[in-house]
Amino acid sequence: MSLTLPALLVALNLTALPILADGVASYYGREHQGKKTASGEIFDMNQLTAAHRSLPFGCKVRVTNLSNNRSVVVRINDRGPYVPGRILDLSQAAAERLQMIRDGTVKVKMEVLAADRSR
Repeated sequence: MSLTLPALLVALNLTALPILADGVASYYGREHQGKKTASGEIFDMNQLTAAHRSLPFGCKVRVTNLSNNRSVVVRINDRGPYVPGRILDLSQAAAERLQMIRDGTVKVKMEVLAADRSR
């Protein structure tokens, strides 16, 4: 039996963290600045946040750029990405920390650290 990442988080009650995944990340910034995210927050491209299709809002994730080994911890506050083959959309601030602005997309390792159960 195979479980999706969110089902696995629930099944494990988040006690088996960290959970790892590899894939492609992109970023979004100015074009979304000030707009409401799926969590209801106002998007701020200067905060360390990210969009994921199904991780709980408030979940903390360490993202590592596999081309330069730079990493950043972000908080999930939005849904996406909606482009096939991508696992995360990062805020511009997170993308800057990973030095991926010029490339736009990079291969990353995603490590789920903790979830905010109050949301």
